[in-house]
Amino acid sequence: MKPVPLPPLFPDLLREGLRGFHGIHYSRRESCPSCGGQVRPHDIRMKRFAILRGETGEETIHVMVHRFRCRRCGVLLYADEPFYPDTRFGTPIVDLCVVLSQTYPFHRTEGILRQMGIAVDRGTIRQYAGRDFGPIPATGVLGIVLPVSALRLSGLGRQGGPVPRAEALLSFGLPPARRTPSPPPPPEERDQRDEEEEEEEREPEQQ
Repeated sequence: MKPVPLPPLFPDLLREGLRGFHGIHYSRRESCPSCGGQVRPHDIRMKRFAILRGETGEETIHVMVHRFRCRRCGVLLYADEPFYPDTRFGTPIVDLCVVLSQTYPFHRTEGILRQMGIAVDRGTIRQYAGRDFGPIPATGVLGIVLPVSALRLSGLGRQGGPVPRAEALLSFGLPPARRTPSPPPPPEERDQRDEEEEEEEREPEQQ
């Protein structure tokens, strides 16, 4: 498969920007967006943000996301985080999957991501391409259309070091208002969901 021309240094800077997220804690949640009630700390979850491919193998980037329980309605809430709802990769990875698949077939999109040093299988790409994440800003660069979030992240990669939480959220264009949780389920269903989620996270994650 012939490589796609990419902006100079873009893959290296993008990977450095993604590495800047490793170990960052997301802990901001002031109130429940469903009912406005106060929230109390519940636990902290490690979430996969990206999988990078290199000459020495794969490197998984993780972030730590605090969870809260609303004191009024009991709903379980995540802190403001750089993830779309119900996704297993960070926002810039999902944006790349969606934007690239609008131009290229899924297997070709998988190859372009591999060319960038990012591991996402075509089944996951197909899944994200079929969902509605709202408008994803994108622009053409040297003949290829790329999401603005990935381009901005590559700019952060020039700086090195951890990515500031507020800067990361703003650079992806994802204010917390775009992640409104569903209405709270009954208490017994909430407990069952918590148990299922914890059991799922103990299982090895598939790409």
